Amino acid sequence: MTLTGHPGTDIGAAELALLRGVDEARRMRPDDGFAEEMRARFPTEREYDDMLSRKLAHRRSERRGPVGLDDLAADLDRFLRHTLDGDFTISGQRWLAGGASKLQMAFRLDWDDPEQGRVTSDLVVRMEPQEGLNATSRRREFQLLRALAGVVPVPRVYWVDQTGEWFPEPALVYAFAEGVTKPRTVERGRATGVGNPFYPELRRALAPQFVEHLARIHTADHTAADLSAFDVPEVGTTQSALWQLNRARRVWEEDRAEDLPVLEVAASWLERNLPVLDRVSLLHGDYRAGNFMFDEDERRITAWLDVERGYLGDRHRDLAWITMPHFGTHDDEGRLLVSGLVPLDEFYPAYEAASGLTVDPDRLRYYQIFNAYQLVASSLGTAQRVVRLGRSHQDVLIAWLEGVVYSILAELRTSIGGDL
Repeated sequence: MTLTGHPGTDIGAAELALLRGVDEARRMRPDDGFAEEMRARFPTEREYDDMLSRKLAHRRSERRGPVGLDDLAADLDRFLRHTLDGDFTISGQRWLAGGASKLQMAFRLDWDDPEQGRVTSDLVVRMEPQEGLNATSRRREFQLLRALAGVVPVPRVYWVDQTGEWFPEPALVYAFAEGVTKPRTVERGRATGVGNPFYPELRRALAPQFVEHLARIHTADHTAADLSAFDVPEVGTTQSALWQLNRARRVWEEDRAEDLPVLEVAASWLERNLPVLDRVSLLHGDYRAGNFMFDEDERRITAWLDVERGYLGDRHRDLAWITMPHFGTHDDEGRLLVSGLVPLDEFYPAYEAASGLTVDPDRLRYYQIFNAYQLVASSLGTAQRVVRLGRSHQDVLIAWLEGVVYSILAELRTSIGGDL
């Protein structure tokens, strides 16, 4: 039996298995040639290129044991002795739960704050695991949090170790955010941001804030902030969409363990239908319930978190992400509630009114398909790879993500089926 590879070439089953074995070996322990091949095939933003290249280079290192609380506190102490001029005291170190990809340690710092004098601050160290579900930049997260200060509620960000010079991996330090990510009525153990129900009184209070904050982010003046870690796409071109597509395709090719023809078809469709950018916006990248804190008694959003996937580009990417059914719930009338808060048929008009920007159905559809593609790529590609490598503290959760993404894969096939 033969299988057809490139046109005019028949590849036997044994030869195909051998080729796949070579690719698998290179993905588990990638050499420089593999990394350069990925960079050449899928050019993307400079910082993402650095992060993905670092991921592959890092993968060749030996597996490290779990980072202990005392060890991380000792690293923090060394970092602060290098960073701060005055004396300080660290206390109250504890792990923070939540998140599928980052280690987070809360602590209390008694120190001389240049802005406030001698204070005791509740802070958080946020650090990459040895390998995570998303290869993202702490420098970009640091800059974006600073850019959003005064635009929407975000924690004050203090310091960043962008290369992992002082910590085992790149890390940043920011203020502890008060509040909760889901109502007290939600059962324990349920993943935040995945179908969390908000009771009607809470929905009515939080929904306007949810829409207004997104509008503020998308209309913020990105030129007024230091965003040197971000590339700015050209308006009137397809550059922004192509950068993001290449990033997602590169993630899939670097991490996959199988062939999924539907992903090849989807990538081809996405490349043929790249939308033209009409306006450069700041994007949150993962804007949804579960990534904001709120005070349930005051019914007020207190902080937006997890901006690590933010970039400068097309607002429709955020809009398509927010409205994915998997992040929502349904009300008693059967209507989809965006992030469990806003009826879908009310969300877009409310956003347009708050932002003064239009929602283009064609670009929205493009990014709905793109979001499905990148979720499948990271879940069936990166998730299984990270679990097999055993380099994350969240192996069980990451493996669970691999199991639930098949419904998104089915939706992806249906979404592009009519265009084939």
